[in-house]
Amino acid sequence: MASIDSKSEMSVEERLTALHDLQKVVSEIDKFRTLRGELPLEVQDLEDEIEGLDTRVHNLDAEIKKLNELIVTKKNEIKNSGELIKKYESQQMNVRNNREFDSLNKEMEFQRLEIELCEKRIREFTSELSSKKETRESSAKILEGRKADLEAKKNELDEIVSETQVEEEKLAEKAKAIEANIDERLLTAFKRIRKNARNGLAVVTVERDACGGCFNKIPPQRQMDIKSKKKIIVCEYCGRILVDDLAQE
Repeated sequence: MASIDSKSEMSVEERLTALHDLQKVVSEIDKFRTLRGELPLEVQDLEDEIEGLDTRVHNLDAEIKKLNELIVTKKNEIKNSGELIKKYESQQMNVRNNREFDSLNKEMEFQRLEIELCEKRIREFTSELSSKKETRESSAKILEGRKADLEAKKNELDEIVSETQVEEEKLAEKAKAIEANIDERLLTAFKRIRKNARNGLAVVTVERDACGGCFNKIPPQRQMDIKSKKKIIVCEYCGRILVDDLAQE
């Protein structure tokens, strides 16, 4: 027969009563959390998404700024190359031989190629800039929408919390007071079972000869042991702590 030992000086009946009382209180707290539903998680998800979108927009702004700077740089390079070409053309008027003339021609050809390359880069940067701006605009719109969603969700959550906060705080204090009277090892076991159990039920009553948690039948002898309150017994199927239905009184 499964049992949980405790070093507490409390009697087994007192321990069972305390555990059952604690279960009733935390179950009431669970109801408030159920009322809030998925709202806290939805708020957190929206906050995370907004943070990501904020970062994305910030990064896009930096990339757009960089592309604009690159375009200005290339335009300045084209201007400089154009001025050099004019300079070389002027110098060709005063050359002394064909070698100097050809040398200036090569310099002008090089600058023309530089201009072509700069123009190509400007077209590439302009195309990329257009794409970045579209993405930035789209991301900004999504961001504004998510911010509106977040505000609505927060207002909804705040409204629910404001309606239940006082009562929930009272229950939390009551649970803390009960926990203070329960052996640490037993309390740890209670919390472990509760964490893994459906609906957070760690302590259940015997109902119609069955476990109130998993509804498996409990043998008559074990039911007698539960009623006697001489030891703490757990369901051999689901691991929940079993108490006599009279514990509800």
